[in-house]
Amino acid sequence: MEIKDIVKTAVKAIDSKKGENIEVIGITDLTILADYFVIATGTSSTQVKALAEEVEYKLSLEGVQPHHIEGEKTPWVCLDYGSVVVHIFYKDQRDFYQLERLWEDGQKIDIVNYLED
Repeated sequence: MEIKDIVKTAVKAIDSKKGENIEVIGITDLTILADYFVIATGTSSTQVKALAEEVEYKLSLEGVQPHHIEGEKTPWVCLDYGSVVVHIFYKDQRDFYQLERLWEDGQKIDIVNYLED
C-alpha cells in the first residue's frame, strides 16, 4: 500500500467515527521520523479509543499493521505505521501538546480529496 493510501485510509476511518479537527501534515523534509502525521481529536476517552481502533481495523483490512501503538488507554493514542504516524487526542491533550505548532514548518495537506469517493 502506498504511503498516501495509508494516510487516506486513516483519515477516512477517523472521519467515519466522527473524529474532529482532522489534520495531515507532511514532514518529509523536516525529519526522518515519518513522512506524514495525521492528527485528530476525539470528544471523549471512549471516542479516542474507538477512533484508534477504527484506523487500526481499516488499515489491517489492507494488510497494513502498525509497527507500534502507544497510549491505548490514555487520552493520546499514537499509531506508528512507519512513514505515517497517527495521533489521536482528547481535546485537552491536543490543546496542551499542540503538535501542529511544533510541526508548523511542515506541509499542511488538504484532506478534502481524501474524504471524497
